[in-house]
Amino acid sequence: MSPMSAPMITARREFMLALLAGAVGAGLVVLAVRQAWAHAVFTPPRPLPAQDIAVTGQQLVPLASALALAALACLAAVIATRSVLRRAVGVLLAVLGAATAAAVLASLRTSAVLAAARASALSGPLGGSTTSGAPSGGAVHEIVVAGPGQVIMAGAPWRAAAIAGAIAIVLAGVATAWLGPRWPVMSARFERSSPARPRGTDSAGMWESLSRDVDPTVDDSTRS
Repeated sequence: MSPMSAPMITARREFMLALLAGAVGAGLVVLAVRQAWAHAVFTPPRPLPAQDIAVTGQQLVPLASALALAALACLAAVIATRSVLRRAVGVLLAVLGAATAAAVLASLRTSAVLAAARASALSGPLGGSTTSGAPSGGAVHEIVVAGPGQVIMAGAPWRAAAIAGAIAIVLAGVATAWLGPRWPVMSARFERSSPARPRGTDSAGMWESLSRDVDPTVDDSTRS
């Protein structure tokens, strides 16, 4: 292994690890907010039954998934950019991760859970009520969520997973801002693999070749 190849391999590994950490972190945030983070239990007056409504992280903090998707877009920009612009993308990536963590930490409040549960019940497919055979004499059961509600926190592991994903995004952004300029650029491979331009295709060379009755677009190795 040549002395120059070791730093290149190290930079490539750092590049891939940062991209992997950012992608896994964003995916973890999106997965976690789709799970139930709390339950709101409403106990209306009898004989109406109690209502247990699950509240997901997406209902409590819809901004988290949007920030995670924005972080994925930043990862694509990390691949396409270089130098100072790549540093700027890394800073933006770290900011998105920090904003995601802050949103998740500030989301789980009793008032927010009760408000999300009421909104979910009122916007359901039955508009806040359930019917069971009303035309044949069945009763109509209304989902009553106006009374006092009790909140049960049930999604601590998923909330922790969302915070862990946000931290992974922050680490990917910090690594990009710090080490990004020395990482490989995707377009460099195509530049190295592009075919060599035939000799004499510049202006002076073309006039010289034409004056000697030689086709300037044909490479010397192909001439007989």
